[in-house]
Amino acid sequence: MQNDARIYVAGHRGLVGAALVRRLHEKGYQNLILVSSSELDLRDQAAVEDFYSKSRPEYVFIAAARVGGILANDTYPAEFLYDNLMIEANLIHGAYKHGVKKVLFLGSTCIYPKLAPQPLKEEYLLSGPLEETNEWYAIAKIAGVKLCQAYARQYGCRFISVMPTNMYGPGDNFDLKTSHVLPALIRKFHEARINGDANVTIWGSGAPRREFLHVDDCADACVYLMDVYEERDMINIGVGEDISIHDLALLIKSVVGYEGGIVYDSTKPDGTPRKLVDISKIRRMGWSPAVTLEEGIRSTYDWYRSNTATKPDEI
Repeated sequence: MQNDARIYVAGHRGLVGAALVRRLHEKGYQNLILVSSSELDLRDQAAVEDFYSKSRPEYVFIAAARVGGILANDTYPAEFLYDNLMIEANLIHGAYKHGVKKVLFLGSTCIYPKLAPQPLKEEYLLSGPLEETNEWYAIAKIAGVKLCQAYARQYGCRFISVMPTNMYGPGDNFDLKTSHVLPALIRKFHEARINGDANVTIWGSGAPRREFLHVDDCADACVYLMDVYEERDMINIGVGEDISIHDLALLIKSVVGYEGGIVYDSTKPDGTPRKLVDISKIRRMGWSPAVTLEEGIRSTYDWYRSNTATKPDEI
């Protein structure tokens, strides 16, 4: 991408989109096209067509999506499937129709089968049943990957797909009803410390293992791949290491400074037993993550206290 290229970041106010904007600015890209959901409903095909015809982006990062954790997926299956299908279909088809030079579509590692071998290799896609608690979101994201491949195959479009693992960082969603596990734990331990609660309750057994990628690392990888990656096959983005929810809770507890206990609610679902991605493909291309998990949690907690903490923090 030339420094004066017209670059559209769809979903620029979300966790990943905001990080992409930060990274692009850091690398000297100033001609960014940023439109909020209140200005453009990406589910509206006619509106997206009109946007493309007027803005004429050369490069598109698709980070716009309806996202959430297990509870949100289970509560709003129709919205998770419909909204994401419409967003990606309109943006990908519009990019083709209006001659966008290259598109990067952000998927999710939840698209892999529930019991796929670990670590998750790109070729494991569609090799088994999905995890039931997030299949609606996963099916939509699989459709997005296949759309990119279809337009690349049929029309020669330079449409690529990346599969980031679980992300976190500044600007994360800390709503306990819709957030993912890491920001939810930060909020739970923070509020328990402020309130002097004796225990913090965590969903499930604590045994499942998850991999966590700082969103700034994800954005760095995406910008890198937009420049160098041309294959139709999707590519994983991750750190190559995972941690149990139990150990993650202990780490967050330490960072927050909470001194109470932890109680596991075994009546709540664990989700996929393990989800670690194989990042050998992107490592061979010369990219690797820079932010350690503890560093990332500390910076995320600092952001949370400065921006969204609901009660005063005396520390």
